[in-house]
Amino acid sequence: MRWIHAAGRGLLVLVVVLTGYVAAGAQAGEPAGGGRGPLTLATAGDLTGYLGPLLEGWNRTHPGEKVTLVELPDSADETQAQMATDLRDGDRSRFDVLNIDVNWTSEFAAAGWIRPLPRDRFPLKTFLPPVVDTATYDGQLYAVPYVTNAGLLLYRKDILAKEGVDPPRTWAELERYAKTIAPKYGLDGYAGQFLPYEGLTVNAAEAVYSAGGSILGDEGERVTVDSAAAREGIGFLARGVREGWIPKEALTYKEEESKQAFQDGRLLFLRNWPYAYVGASAPGSEVAGKVGAVPLPGPDGPGTSVLGGSNLAVSAHARHPDSAAHLIAYLTSERVQRQVLTRGALPPVRADLYEDPALIRRFPYLPTLRESVRTAEPRPKSPRYDQVSLVVQAVVHDAMAGHETPTAAVRRLARELALISRR
Repeated sequence: MRWIHAAGRGLLVLVVVLTGYVAAGAQAGEPAGGGRGPLTLATAGDLTGYLGPLLEGWNRTHPGEKVTLVELPDSADETQAQMATDLRDGDRSRFDVLNIDVNWTSEFAAAGWIRPLPRDRFPLKTFLPPVVDTATYDGQLYAVPYVTNAGLLLYRKDILAKEGVDPPRTWAELERYAKTIAPKYGLDGYAGQFLPYEGLTVNAAEAVYSAGGSILGDEGERVTVDSAAAREGIGFLARGVREGWIPKEALTYKEEESKQAFQDGRLLFLRNWPYAYVGASAPGSEVAGKVGAVPLPGPDGPGTSVLGGSNLAVSAHARHPDSAAHLIAYLTSERVQRQVLTRGALPPVRADLYEDPALIRRFPYLPTLRESVRTAEPRPKSPRYDQVSLVVQAVVHDAMAGHETPTAAVRRLARELALISRR
């Protein structure tokens, strides 16, 4: 099994076709009522291989409703397109429960593809507060957070220790170290996910947010990107490529390529999701034992990450919505959420797990990640999010490639987003 490397990192796109289960509140292993049957669960790539063993627990206690995995494409964009195509079929849709990337909630809800959920049926108060906002649209809960995520700055702690400097807290420090320290050790300075895909939308949004700006307001009805903060944020990224402390090769990086570059010992700094820390610290990595993680820097101090992860939603045409809710409750239970972290190295949504001493010893980045999640912001909410993201990717990549200035890029971005909001 393989994991999808989408901007939320930890995007597990599940499609659970339920052929019957007991109503919510039934205990695991209880005889089901009428319509009991097996489950088909379609997933994008599970690169950590954690999902099969996790679902064995469900299968053991639900012998009449065993889950069969079916994989969708590895690409988040392709998976979203396939899910949307199926959901447009209405009653002919195969999908009952969908584990959607957090930035799809508004789009799917506005299209009428997923149904509102009762808040009191799920332990929302036990979750990290910001993650619940990613599951809402127009004041209603349309999904339940399953996996969260926030960007971290990974760095070579051995090299910074030799130089006698602390990890960067500001963009100026990051630039200075990337320009002066990295070349001394034959390294490139800094990279993120800069290929024009969802990952670049995340990196661009983080730069704009960190500078104090925004992209959209009022659930996508108002364009707010034409600001000095947006010019500063996009200018930071474009300047890095122009001055060379962001290698031009990084314009082709997605999550996995950037992780590999850091893991192979070619980068001093990397913006990525926590899974990259786990991979870079594992036996066989060129930098094992040499990796540190801090919150993303900003212009004057810690910056702002974009929330990643995925939410579980129930299709508007689900054949057994109560059964779907019961499965969601299982997947967001404390025991399963612990396995999401320990087996999948994916950040859970349960707040108490971030304070567990045993887990912190195993995953030292948890306190940093918890703080990053608590201060993170969602990607721009819009019922036309797929179009918004495509525009952000194209415009910011042009700016980073030097095809237009940051000022011109921001003006173009504002114009194109305004056209989308009027459709």
